[in-house]
Amino acid sequence: MSTRLRGRYEKIGQIIEKLVEESKKGIPILVEGKKDVYTLKQIGIEGKIITVKTGGKNFSDVISEIQTLDAPSVILFLDFDRRGIEGTRNLATELERLHIKANIWFWRKLGGLINRDVQYVESIPNYLETLKNKITTQTRNYSL
Repeated sequence: MSTRLRGRYEKIGQIIEKLVEESKKGIPILVEGKKDVYTLKQIGIEGKIITVKTGGKNFSDVISEIQTLDAPSVILFLDFDRRGIEGTRNLATELERLHIKANIWFWRKLGGLINRDVQYVESIPNYLETLKNKITTQTRNYSL
């Protein structure tokens, strides 16, 4: 069990590292709210982060904001709940229509690893800490 958890923990870490790299290249990341922005900054994202659901923004406002950035692509990193899934689909469709690449690779890969354990981006650091603690506890138990 510990090996499986360790593998998941490491894969999540690799995905986050790649996300940090893409952000450093100047690719904007779209998230739902302020807590998500804080979370991404907490895990090392330094680039442009755009919120979808703050400041009274509507769908058109978000699309306009993305267009003004003149970026050839954006990373969609919304929550993993029903609303996040719908928002990701809608944004991806509209951005592709405008010839802006909507990168959902990170969202899909991370979503596949966290299964149903995490629904919100802001819960990722706590989930990683829980995984780390489980790995440590199991490692200790095996060495006894």
